[in-house]
Amino acid sequence: MRFDEIKIYHVAMPLIEPWITSYGSDYEIHSILINVKSDNYSAWSETCALELPTYSYESANSIFFNISEIFGPSLIKKNFETPYEVINELSLFKGNPFAKAGLDIAWWNLKSEITNTPLHILLGGSRDLVVAGADFGVQKDIDTLLEKINLAVENKAPRIKLKVKKGWDFDVIDAVKSSFPKSIFHIDCNGGYSLDDLNFFKSLDKYQLAFIEQPLSFDDLLDHSKLAKYISTPICLDESINSVERARQAIEINACKYINIKPGRVGGLTNSIEINKLAENAGIPVWVGGMLESALGASICISLATLNNFTYPGDLFPSERFYKDDLCKPENKFDSPYIFKTLNKMPVPDDELLKKYTIKSKIL
Repeated sequence: MRFDEIKIYHVAMPLIEPWITSYGSDYEIHSILINVKSDNYSAWSETCALELPTYSYESANSIFFNISEIFGPSLIKKNFETPYEVINELSLFKGNPFAKAGLDIAWWNLKSEITNTPLHILLGGSRDLVVAGADFGVQKDIDTLLEKINLAVENKAPRIKLKVKKGWDFDVIDAVKSSFPKSIFHIDCNGGYSLDDLNFFKSLDKYQLAFIEQPLSFDDLLDHSKLAKYISTPICLDESINSVERARQAIEINACKYINIKPGRVGGLTNSIEINKLAENAGIPVWVGGMLESALGASICISLATLNNFTYPGDLFPSERFYKDDLCKPENKFDSPYIFKTLNKMPVPDDELLKKYTIKSKIL
């Protein structure tokens, strides 16, 4: 299989409302879409690390530059029979997993098109229905948050995730758990705390959260391992797991009991599969995370979540949750509340919306 042509688009998709976390507010989701062609076949991929280097050291601009100026030119016109050959070709270049993920995912979707095999089947998925959870960012006040959670509980959300940050944490968790004592919750700190906050984390044990997601620094493993010894609430790692090797190290030092796998953050679907294997062998459940991508990126995550060890409900959303008009069609919709059905074909960008939302593009 050969990439005869690569088109790269930097798009900015307006959100219905700002997404607020410990690292700031996003009013648009800046994402990179890639279209690859091989003979008469065409496929799309998406990778998103947000507009600024806040979630990761990568940003939309750095991803666009690396794919269009370095990574893409190194792959064009070459044959790659397996995704591992793509990874090996890019191994000369250090880091930048989101940029590499765009091309790895493109290989998988192109293979899906050429073989007429649904992506989840190609990945080794064992089912065609995927369970999602409910997620809530920082709100203007606790009452607003409780109203939104109540709707999710009425719709039987299997679990609820709360974004927290300093100043929006203990009182919020206490109010939520008091109001909905039977629901499953976990919190996502997005690396906003340190071991100096040990007493805060100890105070959470009584709430019996499913886990605490990425409590400490985005690039830390060691301090997470230390924290795990002092609290009974399990730790889930997200930002810290950006490669197969980092996953192996985290497991080795008992830094986590859960792993969130975002295909972009770990370098693509190939690495996602390998990390899942490591976790499964260690008895660690995984779940799929998202970056508020379009229906295309979300469908890629849904396909990945069909693998056996993805047992915790994922960060997966219908298009209407964040977008008035999703850039990619068909839009993602629940098959039933908090259940997605996999697609045989990936969504693709709407031509008019692609023109409208594109900031810059390049053809190789």
